[in-house]
Amino acid sequence: MNFIKTYAIFFLGIALLGCNEKKEYTDNIYTKPEIVKDPAINFLSPEESMETMHLPEGYDIELVASEPMINEPVTIAWGPNGKLYVAEMLTYMQDIDGTNQNEPWSRVSVLEDLDGDGKMDKSTVFIDSLILPRILLPLDNRVIVGETYNRSLYSYKDTNGDNIADVKELILEEPKRDNANLEHQSASMLWSIDNWLYVSSKSLRYRFTKREMEIDTLSDAPNGQWGLTEDENGQLFYSSAGGEVPALGYQQHPVYGNLEMPGKWEEGFEAVWPIIGTPDVQGGEFRLREDGTLNHFTASCGQSIFLGDQLPAYGDLFIPEPVGRLVRRAKVEHINGKTVLRNAYPQTEFLASTDANFRPVETKTGPDGCLYVVDMYRGIIQEGTWVRKGSFLRPVVERKKLDRNIGKGRIYRIVHKEMKPTKMEPLLEKSSDELIDYLAHPNGWYRINAQKLLVLRNDKASIPILVGKVTGGTPHLGALFTSTDYALGRLHSLWTLEGMDALDTGLVIKAMQDEDARVRMAALRISDRYIKDKNAEVFAAVKSLQNDPVVEVKEQLILTLRSSKTKEAKQIAQALMDSNQNNEVITAMAKQNIEEVPLEVEKLKKQYVLEHASVRGRILSGYQIFKNVCSACHGMDGKGIEGLAPTLVGSPRVNAKNHEIPLKILMNGLTGPIDGKEYSGVMVGMKEQDNQWMADILTYIRLHLNDASAVGPWQNMEKVRKEVENRESYWTIEELMKSN
Repeated sequence: MNFIKTYAIFFLGIALLGCNEKKEYTDNIYTKPEIVKDPAINFLSPEESMETMHLPEGYDIELVASEPMINEPVTIAWGPNGKLYVAEMLTYMQDIDGTNQNEPWSRVSVLEDLDGDGKMDKSTVFIDSLILPRILLPLDNRVIVGETYNRSLYSYKDTNGDNIADVKELILEEPKRDNANLEHQSASMLWSIDNWLYVSSKSLRYRFTKREMEIDTLSDAPNGQWGLTEDENGQLFYSSAGGEVPALGYQQHPVYGNLEMPGKWEEGFEAVWPIIGTPDVQGGEFRLREDGTLNHFTASCGQSIFLGDQLPAYGDLFIPEPVGRLVRRAKVEHINGKTVLRNAYPQTEFLASTDANFRPVETKTGPDGCLYVVDMYRGIIQEGTWVRKGSFLRPVVERKKLDRNIGKGRIYRIVHKEMKPTKMEPLLEKSSDELIDYLAHPNGWYRINAQKLLVLRNDKASIPILVGKVTGGTPHLGALFTSTDYALGRLHSLWTLEGMDALDTGLVIKAMQDEDARVRMAALRISDRYIKDKNAEVFAAVKSLQNDPVVEVKEQLILTLRSSKTKEAKQIAQALMDSNQNNEVITAMAKQNIEEVPLEVEKLKKQYVLEHASVRGRILSGYQIFKNVCSACHGMDGKGIEGLAPTLVGSPRVNAKNHEIPLKILMNGLTGPIDGKEYSGVMVGMKEQDNQWMADILTYIRLHLNDASAVGPWQNMEKVRKEVENRESYWTIEELMKSN
């Protein structure tokens, strides 16, 4: 975290001589060009497209790869072998109806820069015949890949050096098909600093350290969509395009549940500032300014905390907005213990383009220390469910012929004119001793990948060296490093030992006394397990930090104390709240400790204990569906979000005695004014889900949110399915009422 980060800059050839000067780099925002309200939709070459892109003074954009080398790229990841893997959704929206979208024609390619100039020279199809690949996570010489609709995960490996995977291994078997719309499924898996693998949606995390997947259920993780990132401490940042929320879940780690605070970003942060008219926005006129530009985040995705060392943007959050043809740069500020986001360029964006086909869908920190941008480069960006007949988007797509612009894609990198990208150093073949040096590398890509490899190798000979790093032994001054933050080296060494199952209580307690707050916070997180086991020695060390001078350490202390159910743990939380009455984050966290608020699922079980087991089961399942799918638009309380979606509480459609009305809405969706109000989107149909799914969500919404009757999976389900099986358009209120 930047609030406690201290740099000790060591120049090559001057061993252990520090320099505290901080260089100021050119970073002046561009002058906005004249906005074209209704732009032409013409393909441009990569070079022509780059001419339309505007960046702050001092920054430049370079082409890394483009068609025909890649097509329809959605996510990228560097392997520790130095190669760049690219997931390509070759069937995504190839026409306005998404014909053949679910055919196994997509792929993962591997790109190579053979001459080290930063531009890819060779592309090889690593895995072919995939269905819309969405999860891409290199391990060592293996790559985890997840496909759309498939809950199982596989690792792939190339054993003969031809860049074509020849070994496929099942590492997580989940035979039940995921029938959710592809925008509502898990994507963007990352290996976090705590050695758990997190996904962008669903309250699950995975651990892969012994060649098999361990699964852990999180109590109340945020529900994001496409994109997941973390800062140097492992704090996760989610986003939700469906809920038009550019960033969420970053006040506390999701292992402790979700915490959203008022004032989590500066006023007006949700407003975006394109330099091109955006007629193809799902919300229609509601989401447009008078000049035709998008007025609010509506498709945030592929966000990343930049942890590279060759841009003056370390620790900033970059958020692509493909509908607005822009990338936001947000400053991540820590104000009295609260994490607050601020647009780095008021009423302007970091990167914006006047090319209507520019569709940034992901950003990543590269091993060269620069920022990478994945551009799907296409006309239509919304999935077909949102472009059906009756939607605002369909006539726009038809008029602009957006669906004809397909089959291309670009990858760019952002560089700074006063800094030089570093040469990629593959890590896969390095010794364990060499990898340990990289745990303190100024580029976070090397730190996390070195840690990952050390954990996967589990080389016991590394343990004494790692212990020495944590306890403050004499550090190596790696010849590759021009600057080194040794506290980050201790931080990653500590987590590496955790991943190797090589920690003891003495080492954890020692780390709690580290001079750097980041290490103390990590030690507190790790101590959760010892607190659960009622380890008195660790508990004494934990409670000794209640007077720590850094507020974020106190917050982590409160979270760690949740692992103890003792009276003393509650008393400490109460004391922290009493002595920090002006700190709203500490107050909110401590109240959860003191009041022991039960999980929502446990509350539901108690509330409906007298209901028949089948009804209770539907309520519990319906809650999970509502949280993962519906709450982004309707809010967790079901009372709607202003301008986005109406309330479900008291809705005459939800409470209709005739179950066919809400069932038809679930199956085919709803558009148009609702009770005299216009909303920015449509309710999408979900008839691909089975009858039990329909019964579960309807029972939760009707019985729990409205005190109406439950719905069984047998009630009119097949009758309604047959009635609407050939219907592709949304319902309107008027049409729905006539049909019943």
